[in-house]
Amino acid sequence: MSSSRIAVFASGQGSNFAALIEAQRAGQLGEGSIELLVSDRPEAPVAQRAETAGVPALLLRPKDFASRELYEAEIVAELKRRDIGLIVLAGYMRLISPVLLEPFAGRIINIHPSLLPAFAGKDAIGQAIDYGVKLTGVTVHFVDGGMDTGPVIAQRSVRVEPGDTAELLAQRIHEIEYSLYPEVVRAFADGKVELQGRHVVVHE
Repeated sequence: MSSSRIAVFASGQGSNFAALIEAQRAGQLGEGSIELLVSDRPEAPVAQRAETAGVPALLLRPKDFASRELYEAEIVAELKRRDIGLIVLAGYMRLISPVLLEPFAGRIINIHPSLLPAFAGKDAIGQAIDYGVKLTGVTVHFVDGGMDTGPVIAQRSVRVEPGDTAELLAQRIHEIEYSLYPEVVRAFADGKVELQGRHVVVHE
């Protein structure tokens, strides 16, 4: 199982997926190669992005399966068939069960629009605006069984400016996401990410 063979999971527009594809085309993913898109919403725009990019897609509706476990077992079978070694969640709006977590332990990462552990869960940008913080940002972290609770791999801060709306702040946060996520994926694909308990070392 090679961490250079990547599956991206997404449920929506796919802007982070697109950023990763662009990074790959520019040679910025190192040994990393995006081999598959997995989406739980076949009608989502990210599916069209994958088709345009020539990336194979596994498009499954969870409601077509008797349980979440059976849905994820279908995904795991395809990931193993393609020898996927790294799962990159990019706006995948489902909690993952042990069916997927266990065979890919330490090989699933996610990006979240806050400086975790602050503002986990949904609408992190809105939460930051409502709370009145002066600084928020982006976190890339390992995925575990909780909601945005896995060990932190990388973080980058974003200032909250006076008069910011959630939309304005989101634009600046997304710009950071589109540069930070490819950096982390490259480090992972090149074997430079080491997990030591809850502490992550990214080697130069």
